[in-house]
Amino acid sequence: MTRTPRNGWFGIAAVAVGSFGTVLSEFLPIGLLPSIAADLGVSIGVAGLMVVVTGLAAAVAAPVVTVATSRLDRRTVLVGLSAVLVLADVVAAAAGTFPVLLLARVLLGVALGGFWAVGPSTAPRLVDATEAIRATSLVTAGISVAAVVSLPLGAFVAATSTWRLAFVIGAALGVIAVVLQLVALPAIPSLQRVKPVALTALFRVPLARVGLAVAALLFAAQFAAYTYVSPFLQDTARISPEVVSVALLVFGVSGIVGNFVTGAALARSVPTTLATGGLVLAAAAALLPFLAHRSVAVFALLVVWGLVWGGLPLGLQTWMVGATPQGAQAGLAMFVTTNQIALAVGSTLGGVVVTVSGIAVDFRFAAVLALLGTAVLVLLGLPALRARVAGAHD
Repeated sequence: MTRTPRNGWFGIAAVAVGSFGTVLSEFLPIGLLPSIAADLGVSIGVAGLMVVVTGLAAAVAAPVVTVATSRLDRRTVLVGLSAVLVLADVVAAAAGTFPVLLLARVLLGVALGGFWAVGPSTAPRLVDATEAIRATSLVTAGISVAAVVSLPLGAFVAATSTWRLAFVIGAALGVIAVVLQLVALPAIPSLQRVKPVALTALFRVPLARVGLAVAALLFAAQFAAYTYVSPFLQDTARISPEVVSVALLVFGVSGIVGNFVTGAALARSVPTTLATGGLVLAAAAALLPFLAHRSVAVFALLVVWGLVWGGLPLGLQTWMVGATPQGAQAGLAMFVTTNQIALAVGSTLGGVVVTVSGIAVDFRFAAVLALLGTAVLVLLGLPALRARVAGAHD
């Protein structure tokens, strides 16, 4: 199959649909936990395990899938992971007991972790080198779009049908992704075999170490605050539930825009884009509690927050690919693992801070984490980057 630009962008769209389907399947049931708990006879707390196990499975699956499939054609791997997404959602939709539902969510974690380790590294191979960042931004836009769609779609499912419909929707998206990838993707031969030692070797690369540390701190900061943004808006900012839904929609739409704006900024300077994003993330989290009584200011900060977060994962991913040009697959695998663990840790620590000191303190805690991530980037990442450039010129 000839790789013309047109075919390339069609393939990018097919990968993007897969990324959208996996992330939507991860997020969509979150708003349906009460219904799931009641129907399957478990508590809300126990039902929440279906969110935790997906993240943990994704953290493990990213490096495992990367190593296990490194010799296979990338098209085959992506189609296979999309098929696992379909299987996971079908099993979840038919689950009669909670353990079966948990098994389905583990399968989803495998699809999620594997897809995010493989998918973004595939995008640059489908288009010209000058379009690589733009192509990757289209694939990662699946995160932002899924975040936007999952909230209103979950509310619609809860109001009009059974929770099982959420998983039927996820399975349908997976089927569409499989078909599109079979039709649109050319053969994408594996460029190299990834051995387990390549994963640990990353920690001997200064730029890779910095990238993973910055990603861990920024993801933990994001989810320490974002996990509790709804109660912040409703209880602290005194915004009605209906307007809270609008506010979250605004945040999500801003994230989509931010994803593409960041793609253009990264083409100019990756370090500057990341440092700016980290500082703005910290400022937004810190200022929200101080301006909670001003609804217009809260909405403005949500827009800024959404714009920044929409692009930071793409920027961090771009840093990791640049840090590991000979081992990009291993770098992305560890990047996904780091993000999933940081997400869980950030949410957990945020919950502890909220319980002990309140939501306002939690947002300030998130701001501190974001500042620490930015400091690591500036104080350790920039010298490492300069050292690599100097070494390349010697």
